[in-house]
Amino acid sequence: MQKSDDIEIVAYGEQYQEIFRDLNVEWISSYFKMEAADYKVLDDPNGYIIKNGGFIFVALYQNEPLGVCALIKKNADDEYELAKMAVSPKAQGKNLGTLLGQAVIEKAKMLGASSIYLESNTALKPAINLYRKLGFVETDGCGSVYERCNIQMELRLVK
Repeated sequence: MQKSDDIEIVAYGEQYQEIFRDLNVEWISSYFKMEAADYKVLDDPNGYIIKNGGFIFVALYQNEPLGVCALIKKNADDEYELAKMAVSPKAQGKNLGTLLGQAVIEKAKMLGASSIYLESNTALKPAINLYRKLGFVETDGCGSVYERCNIQMELRLVK
């Protein structure tokens, strides 16, 4: 898929299920608390994301999986959500988040998406800055299933 020096972005496979879960549990637990909705996604990413028309990307840093991000298909045909982006602390600052975000955006465009939506928390300043750099803008959302989310952002894609 994408490659940059020591980083390669690859499509999710069952061999990455544990790292997808572990990286997300690690970052969520570092800042917030795990919620029922987290477990729903992380315990069955194949059933919740892949089988519903979504995708998961894995960032390999020097061939080690150290970052993940999902593109979740929403109910509308052309709406998707960027979710469950997590990068290992030992790989932060190495551009994994940017490359994962770009992979999600490229895939959404290929799928004919009109927009990509995300939820986050303003306390996560590096993440918010990354989303803005990728072109996301703050939007009035429809509420969140997560207690921790206090900002919703959207990237409108040209069709």
